[in-house]
Amino acid sequence: MNGSGSLELQAPVEHVWAKLMDPEVLAGCMMGCKKLEPVGEDKYQADLSVGIAAVKGKYDATIALVDVQAPSSYKLIMHGEGAPGFLDAEGVLHLISTDENRTTLTYSYTAEVGGKVAAIGQRMLGGVAKLIINDFFKKMKKEVESSKQSA
Repeated sequence: MNGSGSLELQAPVEHVWAKLMDPEVLAGCMMGCKKLEPVGEDKYQADLSVGIAAVKGKYDATIALVDVQAPSSYKLIMHGEGAPGFLDAEGVLHLISTDENRTTLTYSYTAEVGGKVAAIGQRMLGGVAKLIINDFFKKMKKEVESSKQSA
């Protein structure tokens, strides 16, 4: 599965970048994230609890940020395994300063799943992936814009 999208954020690019690099913010924006701990430079260990239809479970995941080009882009690589199966995903984020107080965030992603969770079917998994990604960016937008107002 793959997809892409964009959103407008009412904050300067440096502020958005700082939020995208903050492990606490990332953990708070990831659906089902119980823990996100640094295990190296730009590398994290995550505990995720995600349910897709009748297949629910816990995943142990590694997340790495690579090709980091501050403050404009990075690639996020995730590998997760658990009783429901596995997930391998890559996402690329780009930030473009629209003006001094607005930033456009564009993203693209690819993901592959296997195990019990793959038995659900690609059509349903594509919808679930979009739901999870949209939820992440909705939470990120709220975090970026609310913290910008209080700054």
